[in-house]
Amino acid sequence: MKVFAIADLHLDGGADKPMDVFGYRWENHRERMFDSWQSVVGVNDCVLVPGDICWAMRFSNALTELNAIAALNGTKLLIRGNHDYWWASPTRMRSALPSDMRLIQNDSVDMGAFSVAGSRGWILPSDSNFKADDRKIYERELLRLGLSFASVKHGPVICMTHFPPLAGDGADTDMTALMEKQGVILCVYGHVHGDGCSSAFDGEKNGIRYRLCSADNLGFAPVEVAEF
Repeated sequence: MKVFAIADLHLDGGADKPMDVFGYRWENHRERMFDSWQSVVGVNDCVLVPGDICWAMRFSNALTELNAIAALNGTKLLIRGNHDYWWASPTRMRSALPSDMRLIQNDSVDMGAFSVAGSRGWILPSDSNFKADDRKIYERELLRLGLSFASVKHGPVICMTHFPPLAGDGADTDMTALMEKQGVILCVYGHVHGDGCSSAFDGEKNGIRYRLCSADNLGFAPVEVAEF
């Protein structure tokens, strides 16, 4: 089984938010992304989607986009991004989604040869924009990541976060410490776009391979990150 990743799909979800306002690279990004997905991902492969899936405000509106993703090749594993305002209770969402689309929230998914855990994450305390109000959210995301890891039955373990779990200089964080304790081999994340991609950490540190998977950074094609 090949494992692919692509974050920040930013599908419309009925919210009337055309992405080409962010530059020509986003023109027709949905069609290009779906075509690329079908050309590189096999039906027996797995695709990790680390958040910012669509702009919908309600789950009922997001469901159309989720079903469109579900119709693509592979088993899809999703976590929440900071723009996924439609994200509802896991029980409600799981009851409405096809069996080959799984959501991760305070838990993990056993794929047989490997397990996938993760959480959304948040802006890092080392960021100059980190405010007092961010502390509570950041610590809650650490708790959720810990709960996700606690549910893992066996490795190897792949972790998904939406926000970068470490700064561009690769300095250790509370999130990377949790990953290292769990023995994570790979972490895929998104959230970073445009010129910011060049300064995001993309490499190996303390035995973990970190990979930035924002859709625009990948040319809107899922990237292969592992094979089992």
